[in-house]
Amino acid sequence: MTGQLDVIREANLGIIALNRPEAINALNLEMIDGITRALEQWADDDEIRLVLFEGRGPRGFCSGGDVRAVRQAVLEGKAEEADAFFAAEYRMNGIIARYPKPLVALTHGIVMGGGIGIAGHCAFRFTTSEARFAMPEAAIGFTCDVGVNFILSKAPVHRALTFAMTGVPVGAADALALGLTDCAIDPARRDAVRAGIAAAASATRIDAALGALMQAEMAPVGEAVLCDAADRHAGLDWTDEAVIVGTAGLEPQLAQLALRSPTSLVAIAESHHAARRFSHIGAVLAADLRLARLLCRLPDFAEGVRAVLVDKDQKPLWRPNSLAGVDRSSIRAVVGAA
Repeated sequence: MTGQLDVIREANLGIIALNRPEAINALNLEMIDGITRALEQWADDDEIRLVLFEGRGPRGFCSGGDVRAVRQAVLEGKAEEADAFFAAEYRMNGIIARYPKPLVALTHGIVMGGGIGIAGHCAFRFTTSEARFAMPEAAIGFTCDVGVNFILSKAPVHRALTFAMTGVPVGAADALALGLTDCAIDPARRDAVRAGIAAAASATRIDAALGALMQAEMAPVGEAVLCDAADRHAGLDWTDEAVIVGTAGLEPQLAQLALRSPTSLVAIAESHHAARRFSHIGAVLAADLRLARLLCRLPDFAEGVRAVLVDKDQKPLWRPNSLAGVDRSSIRAVVGAA
């Protein structure tokens, strides 16, 4: 147990609880390293049959990685520290995605960025019906990383790209439609579901017990608003300036595209299409790392984090400020490199 991460054993259940509620459990390197250590230790521990991820505090499971700290490292000329952060996070994502024992995520509230990188790769994913999922990286001059493209590649491409490129938060219905979670539960049933997960750790057939729990606890979720909007505009190219300008007024979610970093929009589109060609999560995460190393050194990352998370004026000055100015070939080469 640390101040920011609770690692607990309860009979056959291992619990990893993000415990930095003042920052909506934003992941720093200490937390990432702690998660990795716990998972590696429990992989060979016969007493631990099931691992649960959850987040402390009322505001959410996890708001993402601590990109303010990453930005500061880059500004201080310590970009290698940023590289180390991303390498450690993506290694953790890979361990989660390929873990030899059942992993369960029980999320609530804000589930963004690096939070999806944890919960999204778990084998069994519960969320409360009021949760909000987002990959808001295009708003900070970055790319949708943490292997999320591996998850989204199972969804229709127009839905995946609309979610990734707009960066808007979506509810449980959209999260289910996009494949980001498996079961939405009534928030009032969260403790009961947690107890059911703990009981499953001692069941003869863990997978069957968790599946039955999902069937019993699924709650109404309403309409998949973003996916419905994406369906109405399937086939459009969100890296075409004219398309964005022409479509923005038709859907409130799509209007966000015109506010995003042009470099990010190209990077997100290129990395997502590449992920659909890759055969395994390792290739997706390797591409994420190459792209992260490039983008964190470009001006849009420092400017986007400043505008959204530091000064919070929500007025980033993108460079370049149009899609026509983005060096697409360089981004494509980095994403597709061996």
